[in-house]
Amino acid sequence: MVKYSDAILDRTFAALSDPTRRALLAQLEAQDSISVSELAKPFAVSLPAIMKHLDVLSDAGLVTRSKTGRTVTCRLNAGPMEQAMEWLHRYQRFWSAQLDRLAAFVEEEPCSPKLKLVHPKSPASPSNDASRLRPPKSTGPGRTPRK
Repeated sequence: MVKYSDAILDRTFAALSDPTRRALLAQLEAQDSISVSELAKPFAVSLPAIMKHLDVLSDAGLVTRSKTGRTVTCRLNAGPMEQAMEWLHRYQRFWSAQLDRLAAFVEEEPCSPKLKLVHPKSPASPSNDASRLRPPKSTGPGRTPRK
C-alpha cells in the first residue's frame, strides 16, 4: 500500500479548492513559464491578491517561482497533483467495484410480477387530486354558514 502524507494532501486539496488558483494553474499548464504580471492580467483582482494565491500554490508545492532581475517567473510543478490523483484513484477503484456489485445484483434479481409502480398523480393512486379537494365538514364552533 502506498503511504500518503496527510499534510501534503491537505495542502494540495486546499490549494485546488479555489477557482482562481485552479485558473492560475491552467494558465501555467498552457505556458511553460510566465511572469507574475502576465499571469495576473486576465483576472479582475489586484496583483497583491494574485501574489497571495501564488503563495498558497507555492506552499502546496504546485508552483515554483524564480526571480531574474525584477521579473518573477512562475512554473507549474505537477508532482503534488500526481500524489492527489493516486489517492483519488484508490477511491475510484473502491466505488467502481461497489457499483459493479450493485449492477450484478440488479441484473440477477428477477422483477416480481406482483410489484407494480404507480405514479403518485395517476388515477390508480388513492391520493389523487380529487380526493384532496373535499369541502370542510363543519364551519367551526359557534358559526353558521352564510347563504
